[in-house]
Amino acid sequence: MPIIAAIPRNERLHMEKIVQKTKDKNHSRRLIAMLMLHRGESLTYVAKTLCAARSSIGRWINWFTLFGVEGLKSLPSGRQRKWPVEEMLHMLDLLVQRSPQGFGYLRSRWSTEMLTIEINKLFNSTLHPGSLRRWLPSAGIVWRRAAPTLHIRDPHKEEKLAAIDEALKKNSSEHPVFYEDEVDIDLNPKIGSDWQKKGQQKRIPTPGKNEKHYLAGALHAGTGRVDYVSGTSKNSVLFINILARLRKTYRSAKTITLIVDNYIIHKSKKTLKWLKENPKFIVIYQPVYSPWINKIELLWLALHETVTRNHRCRTMWQLLENIRQFMKAASPFPGSKHGLTKVERY
Repeated sequence: MPIIAAIPRNERLHMEKIVQKTKDKNHSRRLIAMLMLHRGESLTYVAKTLCAARSSIGRWINWFTLFGVEGLKSLPSGRQRKWPVEEMLHMLDLLVQRSPQGFGYLRSRWSTEMLTIEINKLFNSTLHPGSLRRWLPSAGIVWRRAAPTLHIRDPHKEEKLAAIDEALKKNSSEHPVFYEDEVDIDLNPKIGSDWQKKGQQKRIPTPGKNEKHYLAGALHAGTGRVDYVSGTSKNSVLFINILARLRKTYRSAKTITLIVDNYIIHKSKKTLKWLKENPKFIVIYQPVYSPWINKIELLWLALHETVTRNHRCRTMWQLLENIRQFMKAASPFPGSKHGLTKVERY
């Protein structure tokens, strides 16, 4: 005679389905034990078949009697959490957004010990700094360098941003919009990180006497096409040359709008005179100290990361040839071609 109460058919089917799908073998053994006992098997036979002690089968029967199928589930491994971890992680996220000096400390940066002290105060806990240190990645908190930011604000920032948004909305073949900026090219290579063997450091030869060259580029806000000119001086002539290039390339355009920064060559007397003689050009100055607004900055970053950083060119003409090939591959931008472009041999 079964030593457990009869199990309804729908519940037995549910238990059999769990046995087939669960990845927890101990949970599966408990369910099978209850099904075997329901069929009338003896406790000794079930224990022998499942390689379990009779006392274990007795505990499973007790759990099943008190809590049903849910009582046979395995408990989480390890010790139960003592502290409200999710709430603590959320508070850590809020703390690191502020400075320790806002909490009365002399220190300007958070340390693990200081974060632990504040968390223990807020939650009346006795958390160890080592434990909190292991939690930081779970909260998305990493140790990285801060970025300097000027507190000076452009009083006309909102007005300028509105003008940029309005121009971008009207961007079309007849009214193209471009991000324009200049970049410095140095023969002395920019030094950056690279993969290398531990304990060894790559040597990048430098020419000693530096040479400089400059590019002025225009990135089409819609198509991503890149137009550029180069020169030996970063002056109004360089800026006017890129304007002339755009005028020649986009002859059918009724207006040509450029989003530029507040560098002096963009508003010099020579530049303003040229713009007056070419009324189809509209120049919008971005807010001061807001370089992220100008999308062509990402192109210059890719240029340095791909070509100029750790380069081994001995002459400026070699470096400029590599830059020419990069600019050709980078249009339209952004894309992935420039990162894998091979050097053209002549």
